[in-house]
Amino acid sequence: MASGPSLDLPPDATALIVIDLQKGIVERPAGPRDGAAVVTSAARLADTMRARGHFVVLVTVAFGPDLRDALRPSSDDASGARTAPPPADWSEIVSEMGPRPGDHLVIKKQWGAFYGTDLDLQLRRRGIRTIVLCGIATCFGVESTARTAYELGYEQVFVEDAMTSRSAEEHAHTVKHIFPRMGRVRSTAEVLAALR
Repeated sequence: MASGPSLDLPPDATALIVIDLQKGIVERPAGPRDGAAVVTSAARLADTMRARGHFVVLVTVAFGPDLRDALRPSSDDASGARTAPPPADWSEIVSEMGPRPGDHLVIKKQWGAFYGTDLDLQLRRRGIRTIVLCGIATCFGVESTARTAYELGYEQVFVEDAMTSRSAEEHAHTVKHIFPRMGRVRSTAEVLAALR
């Protein structure tokens, strides 16, 4: 999958950001792979990076019981609009991911992990220059986070087989046309090899 320079991912300057690997999202239908496959790859990355001293950020999306903090714009596709409170465990991080001691938790109210959170502050205070991104969904939470990270000047590595979307087509579009303009697209195996 690699076509550019080799990865240099020093622990003091590289963080892993895991998007929305929570019970209510991992269980949804997905493509090109199911949520369980994404969790397996992401957990391997997180465990390896934690062991090497990397900063690991687990991002979830959660709303209040009255949903007044959820976005509800008028749109042509309202399939993602929430009209009833989610189940009590909907936003819980899946157990395979943690959290583990030292992980930083970010709770967001929209697709991207930067807006309205302390993510940029926490990365900058630790001297993080490169972020490794994975999670669900490729073209929503991951891409929205990546676009802001690009605008903020972060180097980015997108772990293609540690993310998925609502469909294989949506995933492929973002991986082929969007991510290569903002960073480097790699596989879990390639990132793990760079960490050795």
